[in-house]
Amino acid sequence: MRVISGTARGTRLVSLGSTEIRPTLDRVKESFFNQIGPGLDGVTFLDLFAGSGNMGIEALSRGAVTVAFVEPNLKAQRIIVQNLEKCRMTDPGSRWVLLKSTASAGLEALKKRGLSFDLIYIDPPFADGLYDPTLQELAISDVLQSEAVVVVEHFHKTVLQQKYDKLKFYKNRRLGDSCLTFYSFENS
Repeated sequence: MRVISGTARGTRLVSLGSTEIRPTLDRVKESFFNQIGPGLDGVTFLDLFAGSGNMGIEALSRGAVTVAFVEPNLKAQRIIVQNLEKCRMTDPGSRWVLLKSTASAGLEALKKRGLSFDLIYIDPPFADGLYDPTLQELAISDVLQSEAVVVVEHFHKTVLQQKYDKLKFYKNRRLGDSCLTFYSFENS
């Protein structure tokens, strides 16, 4: 697992080495960022179920102005900080925040802080049944910018809805056993 592009390009990241938390594979990450675009200058990025911080760190490396990592697992939280240190992204006034909470509590905390996001990556444990409730809660959470894009990584046989309130499906991409499903936010 490494940073693919940007200021921290080539930096090897620490993984959890746990079957509980599955890291996003480099080929899935590369496909995601190829579809979003190479640069993320000025973008605010939310990494729900952040795990090792792999996706959020890649976003920071590519120029995201702010990244919020939401992760309840204590060991994973330590790994996120360790990976940020490896990438030299821990300067005072850093562009990131780590919320040590579940996705639901994290969304509430972000709302209270007045933070909102252009790009949201959701990658919960495949077998925990968190997709529908998380997407529904996100759709009504007030943390989405007006033209936000939400991308969900899931097992290819997991069926997601076409619409979650104001989140509307617009494409998906299968990569081996994983699938990336893209939603746009209709703020009307």
